[in-house]
Amino acid sequence: MSKLTVSLIGGSGFIGSRLALRFLNSKELDFEIVDKVVSQFFPEKTLSCDVRDIEKLKESIYKGSVLINLAAEHRDDVYPKSLYDEVNVYGAKNICAVARKKNIERIIFTSSVAVYGFAPPKTNEYGLINPFNDYGRTKWEAEQIYKAWQEEDPKNRTLVIIRPTVVFGERNRGNVFNLLQQIASGRFLMVGQGKNRKSMAYVENVVAFIEYSLNFKPGVYIYNYIDKPDFTMNSLIGRVNRILGRSEKIKFRLPYLVGITIGKLFDLIAFVTRKKMAISAIRVKKFCANSVYESAISQTGFIPPVKLEDAIERTVRYEFLENHEKEPVFFSE
Repeated sequence: MSKLTVSLIGGSGFIGSRLALRFLNSKELDFEIVDKVVSQFFPEKTLSCDVRDIEKLKESIYKGSVLINLAAEHRDDVYPKSLYDEVNVYGAKNICAVARKKNIERIIFTSSVAVYGFAPPKTNEYGLINPFNDYGRTKWEAEQIYKAWQEEDPKNRTLVIIRPTVVFGERNRGNVFNLLQQIASGRFLMVGQGKNRKSMAYVENVVAFIEYSLNFKPGVYIYNYIDKPDFTMNSLIGRVNRILGRSEKIKFRLPYLVGITIGKLFDLIAFVTRKKMAISAIRVKKFCANSVYESAISQTGFIPPVKLEDAIERTVRYEFLENHEKEPVFFSE
């Protein structure tokens, strides 16, 4: 029996690298990484390709393979903003065009809960689509492109759309790491009351679900990805401090309006200097907002391999209590 071939589009990034490591010892499938950046873990398996280049995509994707699209422009500070549409929307169109040409019948697309915008608590897969930025908008538009592809041959084509909340884990230099680093360094300053709740997703659990979804039958499947339970900012920070051997008590809090004002000041500095700043108004707003989602994934029978509490401890220990200075890292939001 021949192995299944999987093309990891955008597979050199944080989630893709973790997924490739998971696939490495599989006896049932082989994989290739299709990315404009050479994989730090699997350079020999990387085919250089930008999703905006349809001719390169045609050359890089094998006939009949499974496509997992992880490629995206996702940072808050992308410039020019047209890149969101070029990569996320037109990239999806190119991928579907190649899928038609190569007789591909399965696509897994990592979208985002950003399609809901600042959603009310416990928003599930039927929540109102109301993106507040170009990232969420273009992810939603890409979803529609993939749905149109599946609807052309619904009895044979499988489309899985996964909308993760903020993904964290070892080696990721995104917003969760920035928060953990501030706590570990002792420079953390709480903005607001800290009673807002945050849904999170551990990278190993996300890739485990992606692998699990390879066996779904023809149809359209849309799932939010969240690891439970949802922590308040107070409980999350307290847990991190406990892992670090410190007091869980938060000694000082900055009022929300003061925090937003400081964020806007940094936005102005970034605009004038054209330099990226660690602080911005949107980041302060995100930090203080509730972002609690629900998911129907449990109905599929999937069980996350790592509990969220253990995932936080693994990440904190790896990043701040152990020595991994020579390990590759990934920069994201």
